[in-house]
Amino acid sequence: MIDRSRTIRPARSVRYRLLAIALLPMLVILPLLLGVTVYRWNEKFDAALISKVNGDLTIAHQYLAHILDNTGEQIAALGGSVRFRDAADDDAAGLKALLDAARVRLELDFLYVIDPDGGLVTSVTAETAASLRTDWPVIRDALSGRSSTGIDIFDNADLKNLSPDLAARARLPLVPTPNAVPTERTEETRGMVVQSASPVTLGGGRKAVLVGGILLNQNLVFIDTINDLVYRAASLPEGSQGTATLFLDDVRISTNVRLFEGRRALGTRVSAAVRSAVFGEGRTWLDSAFVVNDWYISAYEPITDSHGRRVGMLYVGFLEAPFTAAKHQTVLTIGLAFLAITAASVPIFLRWARGIFEPLERVDATIAKVESGNLGARTGPVDSQDEIGRVAVHLDDLLDQLERSDRQLRSWNEELNARVDERTRELQLANRQLEATTKQLIMSEKLAAIGEITAGVAHEINNPIAVMQGNLEVIRAVVGDRAEQAKVEFQLLDEQIQRISQIVTKLLQFARPEEFAGFVDRHAPGPAVADCLPLVQHLLARAAIEVRLENTAERLVLMNRTELQQVIVNLMVNAIHAMPDGGRLRIETRDSDRGGRPGVEIVVSDNGVGMDPDVAAKVFDPFFTTKRQQGTGLGLSISQTLVRRQGGTISVASRPGEGATFTVWLPEAA
Repeated sequence: MIDRSRTIRPARSVRYRLLAIALLPMLVILPLLLGVTVYRWNEKFDAALISKVNGDLTIAHQYLAHILDNTGEQIAALGGSVRFRDAADDDAAGLKALLDAARVRLELDFLYVIDPDGGLVTSVTAETAASLRTDWPVIRDALSGRSSTGIDIFDNADLKNLSPDLAARARLPLVPTPNAVPTERTEETRGMVVQSASPVTLGGGRKAVLVGGILLNQNLVFIDTINDLVYRAASLPEGSQGTATLFLDDVRISTNVRLFEGRRALGTRVSAAVRSAVFGEGRTWLDSAFVVNDWYISAYEPITDSHGRRVGMLYVGFLEAPFTAAKHQTVLTIGLAFLAITAASVPIFLRWARGIFEPLERVDATIAKVESGNLGARTGPVDSQDEIGRVAVHLDDLLDQLERSDRQLRSWNEELNARVDERTRELQLANRQLEATTKQLIMSEKLAAIGEITAGVAHEINNPIAVMQGNLEVIRAVVGDRAEQAKVEFQLLDEQIQRISQIVTKLLQFARPEEFAGFVDRHAPGPAVADCLPLVQHLLARAAIEVRLENTAERLVLMNRTELQQVIVNLMVNAIHAMPDGGRLRIETRDSDRGGRPGVEIVVSDNGVGMDPDVAAKVFDPFFTTKRQQGTGLGLSISQTLVRRQGGTISVASRPGEGATFTVWLPEAA
């Protein structure tokens, strides 16, 4: 017999697999490899550009350091020369003439001599103030006898004290620049100065300081020299352009970056990101950056003055666009080459694959017809003479044999199914009868036993009760008026005798509930539950159990008060037994609706040993108990009977080690 519960499509699976084998390397794996290769090449290319601009920055840094060292050496050499000593011993005109010649030869912007108090001895500029600052670190070093050179930032007033021309040259209007930090300033008036000082001796042995320096603001010779050193001819591809810039704070004070044709971008400012990283944090920037009006592969480093404070930045970079265009052209060339190869090779691969999966599709169609119930379907001859062709012929032979076997199996299967169905029905009927009979026998035996026990107990107890009640009446009659002195004691005896009588009645109610209908009354469950506590107080004290009673129920229930207390006491005793080492017993009454009916819930919960689910499912069965030495297994069964008689329910929820919670629900009294 054919199993039609599974549908297998090997031919279709093979077809897709063959197409995947044919196309996956060309359309998936090769593009992935090309993508990874291009990605890695792009990373290496970008890393090479960063490495180049880092090298360019190193050259620019070395040239700036050379300017500082060369200026310091020249000032020290001039101050220690014989010509300077001779001129210092002569009149002031000879010393000024020497300084004028030295300034031109050394290409300095200022050169002067001051005494230790800052008084001007002589200067190459007639407008130099008579008293100059001496609190620069390089001048303090010279006053202490050491030559020193550094970069310092001069206020415009300091520049005017040296020369009004220098103050005018330092002044630059700020040009609004995209992405720069917002500022309210409109011009830059400070000057970045390479300042060198050397101790000298004047006539008569007087100590003095020779000071000279270069103003870097708009010093185009300085910045163009850096650019020529870093970006010599043919050092960049066609279309690219190298630039260099000197910044005071974030303002370009000397640059060969162009705003327009022939106009340098003096007064423009660096972007906020670069300023934060370089000027703010003191890091070297090696990355792409937007410079004035285009993207450049850029390198920035901070410049510190003689006080050790960051005062500016040195920048070199070159246009990124030619390199980006070269990368795009390379990637486009690779992509076009890949598409050309794919267009030529994919049709060939598909033709080869089609020669394999077309015969398999015919075999698949045959199998599909057989699965649908057409056992007469056959593949027939195929053009392929290879293994696939032999499989098709062999499949037709197997299908012939299968068709013959299927007819025989169907006949045997129908006969066997009929016999099995008949025997199954007989066994199911017998099993149901046996189960019903067994349950009836067990219940009959239990009920018979409990009936006999109950009748005997009731007879044996009722007789002593009657004797005690009669003798109690006799005692009252004998003592006469003196009985009032023991009125409370007599009343307690009457109540306890009545209680014993009610217990006997409850036993008879369990055995024959249809013959005993307890008196019911309408009352609130809260007070009835509270009255149960004194009845089990001795057990609570013995086990050191904390009791919490919460009474929020406002509805009344219709149930015999004593029967309700019997149920609650039974639940409380079981909870106490579940907490031999002490614990917490919680009793709660609350209003609750079930199935659209108003009612009251009484919840008794403990944190004792708990029960397994299989044990919790049997606790309401008669004679089932977990207290082998104490219990009889009737308490919860009787409680369930009492509750159900009033239309209520009782349920339990418990887990091992987490205690148990019993919930009694009673409908509201109409």
